[in-house]
Parts: sequence; C-alpha cells; structure tokens
Amino acid sequence: MRRHIILAGLAFSLAAGLAACGEDDTATAPPMSWQTLSGEPPLVIAHRGASGERPEHTLAAYERAIEQGADVIEPDLVMTADGVLVARHDHYLSTTTDIADRPEFADRLRELDGRADWWVEDFTLSELRTLRAIQPWPQRDAGFNGEFLIPTFEEVLDLAAEYGVLTEPEVKVPGHYVSIGLDPLPELVRILRERGLDTADAPMTIQCFEPDFLARLNTEIDTPLAMLVFPMQEIDPSADPLQPSVALDDLAVFADAVGPAKSLIITEAGEDTGFVARAHALGLEVHPWTFRDDVPLTGDVDIATELERVYRLGVDGVFADFPATAVAVRDAMTGDPADE
Repeated sequence: MRRHIILAGLAFSLAAGLAACGEDDTATAPPMSWQTLSGEPPLVIAHRGASGERPEHTLAAYERAIEQGADVIEPDLVMTADGVLVARHDHYLSTTTDIADRPEFADRLRELDGRADWWVEDFTLSELRTLRAIQPWPQRDAGFNGEFLIPTFEEVLDLAAEYGVLTEPEVKVPGHYVSIGLDPLPELVRILRERGLDTADAPMTIQCFEPDFLARLNTEIDTPLAMLVFPMQEIDPSADPLQPSVALDDLAVFADAVGPAKSLIITEAGEDTGFVARAHALGLEVHPWTFRDDVPLTGDVDIATELERVYRLGVDGVFADFPATAVAVRDAMTGDPADE
C-alpha cells in the first residue's frame, strides 16, 4: 500500500491564537503538541468552498475560502453528457441552480431513483453554463443567488494553482456514471496526468465513497486517495454505531487517508472512540466531516468546542462549511500548553 502523508509546506497563520494570548504571553507559550501524523497543525478543508457564505461549488466560494485561510478546497465532481467533469455536490440540479426557473429545460425533468429532477448527465457543458448557482440552505445568505457559473474541474485546479492551495476532489456516484456509459475515471486520469498531478507528492487527495472506484484509480495513478466512510448503521440498523461502512484494514490496501463521519471519531459526550488512533496506526490520515457553524451539533456543544475536541484527537484535517471558524479555532490552540 502506498503510504502518503500530506506535507504541503503551506504557511499556517498563528496570528489569531497569538493575539488572544497577549504580547507577554506569546513570548513564553510553548507550541501546541499536535497529534497529527505529520506533527503539523491539521488542515482546514473548505467543504464545497466557503459554502456557508457563498453558493457552494462556485469559484467565488473557493476564493472566499482561500481568503479565510483554508488550506484545501474541495470540489465534488460529476460528469456532463459530453464527458466534462464539473463541480456539483449532487448530480441533480434543482437545489443548487436556478434550473427550475428555466422554461427551455422544462422537458428535461425526469425521475431517477424515485426523485423527479434535472440531472447533470442530461446536459452538455454549454447548456450547464447557462445556469446560475443558488444557495441550497434556507438559513444561509441567498444574496449571491444567480451570480455564479458552474465551474469545471479544470477551472478549479487553475484557481488552486494560482493561489497555491491544495485540492481534495470527491468523485460522486461513479458507479452510476459507469452504468450509463460515462465512466469518470479516464477523464479524471487524463486531467491529472496532463497537469503532473498523478504522483504521490501531488498537492491533492482524491476522495470517494465507493471503494471499487478508488481501487481502480489506485492502479492508474499514484495521487493520494481517501476513502470516505459513514456509520454502517445508516444502511443496517443492527450494526454497531461505530462500525464504518468500509473497514480500516480493507481500505488501507488502496487508500492513504480516510474521511469518516464525525460520529465515528467522537461520541455525543465528546469521548474519543479510538478511530483516529487505529487509522494512524495503519498510516492513514483522518479527515472527518462535516463541521458547520449553523447546524445544531450533537452533544449540545458549540462549534468551537466541537472543533477543539476533534483537533485534540489528532485529526489531520477537517471539512468545514465555514473555514474561517475552523482556522480561528486551530490558530487559537497554537501555543496552548494543555497537551504538553
């Protein structure tokens, strides 16, 4: 198995934490003893960009995240009818675009898996370019609705290269795309090879919930891979609530990291489940999801407390809808002597 620990060489800002301590305290405060695999501060991964403040998966959302200090931007990837990888969390379009208001596409509405919607795979890239992104969360700012295009994967990579940040793309429902003759793997591999991103030291980790896809990808490229897992109880109510959808030993054969639902790593009472330590013992980075300022949290704690708890477990990165908060909590912990 390839063992890859992301050492990005990025500069992590300490300003917020140092300012909180006061000038006299910063001169003597010992550094935080981070329990990540690298010993470096955990990465802040902008989940769908700064999706708490801008319509998700738009260049504006990614740029906002970078402004806020995110180390990584995360584009979810789906495929158009003409074989282009674009950034959308779902392969249906009604919740994140204005397609419902476009009469020219009314006849594209169809049912799939019990859902009536418009589907990315039924549109060419040029058709998708006529749509505009909207905010899918009702409690979030809708003031930017209608302003931004759906970006291609390559446009997101261009943005990341311009700003010098990492990317952590997730390939969505590849099995579905294979079943309709739109296998995303060859196009993904082509893009990565053309850009020199098919190596073990690429500034990227590729994620997926489908182990077969990552295992296939592992035979084609050396780019770091992350297996996303959720509690098995979601599909089998009789399962142990701490059992992941793919066993760590099994995914360690082809993956370099694991992205668990946060309930797999910490209980509602804030107790360590041991997941992070087990993953680290296998050489796997741990990137839990998802941390949101505006969604009620388990255990009735605020977002800062939740983030601090998982940081202290040694996670190597966190997926956050509001990257500024995750950055601020991490930076405030820098110099904290509690773990010394």
